[in-house]
Amino acid sequence: MRATATPSGVKTEECITAELTEISLSPESSPLPIVDGVAPSYVWLPAGDWPDLLTFLIQRFPAIPAATWIARMESGQVADANGVKLTSSAPYRHGCRIYYYRALDAETPIPFEEVILYQDERLLVVDKPHFLPVIPAGRFLRETLLVRLKKKTGLSELSPIHRLDRETAGVMMFSLDIATRGAYQSLFQQRLVKKVYEALAPTMPQMAFPLIHRSRMVEGTPFFRMEEVDGEPNSETQIDLIEHREENSLYRLQPLTGKKHQLRVHMAALGVPIVNDIFYPTINPCKGDDWSSPLKLLAKSISLNDPVTGQRLVFESNRTL
Repeated sequence: MRATATPSGVKTEECITAELTEISLSPESSPLPIVDGVAPSYVWLPAGDWPDLLTFLIQRFPAIPAATWIARMESGQVADANGVKLTSSAPYRHGCRIYYYRALDAETPIPFEEVILYQDERLLVVDKPHFLPVIPAGRFLRETLLVRLKKKTGLSELSPIHRLDRETAGVMMFSLDIATRGAYQSLFQQRLVKKVYEALAPTMPQMAFPLIHRSRMVEGTPFFRMEEVDGEPNSETQIDLIEHREENSLYRLQPLTGKKHQLRVHMAALGVPIVNDIFYPTINPCKGDDWSSPLKLLAKSISLNDPVTGQRLVFESNRTL
């Protein structure tokens, strides 16, 4: 899974007013090494009439001061695909790929730890805490699951196989082996992986369980939200009741499709938004993370048939809501 920066910035599910900075995950052939768990980012140089590389970088990433790029270049933190270090006077060459290290002036520590559940020569499975992003983006770099794990394990080829929202806790799978990575990713794409979530939300009175909610989901406004619209359904969730807890209940959610924010949107559409959801059904003002009020959504388990060994694998989070 890779993401590269775009001229207009990178979409992120952070506070609406959060500054958008450069982001990308480097490919395995990066000429620069991983430093303290952080892999170099990269950007392709498109066709254009820039007098030099520095001018392009300043225009491409307006949130980053020119002095920052000059300092990176002087310290050897910017290189081409051949590993040649590039200076502030380097010419602009269309079609080249430039590597560099991201840096954040201040990054708030996330006071929750991930737990490794399983590891073999191909897979690393982790129990992710709430609030921790999976990959670097926006205002998060070192305080991300991928960077923490690379630093902790020394596994430079580590790469996430699927997605999990920053606000959601629970089971997350990573690939250690480039040769078999595609086989595992394909299982998720073909919906051959069973994912079970738990959520705490208001009690649904007089509802028969299990129930199925289907809808058509599209990108909403602002860009990081999803919404339901009329039309052929493209999302489906099975919802079951686990137990009542006074005004709230604990639900078991099984997404039969994999749309962004699907579970959060579906629960809100049923009139029972997940406890502490700041995006659905309405957006709450961004006032920073409240560590005491995590989204009550947990990726409880993942099960699949291993495409390499044929063995049935079941991984379960030890966290509870």
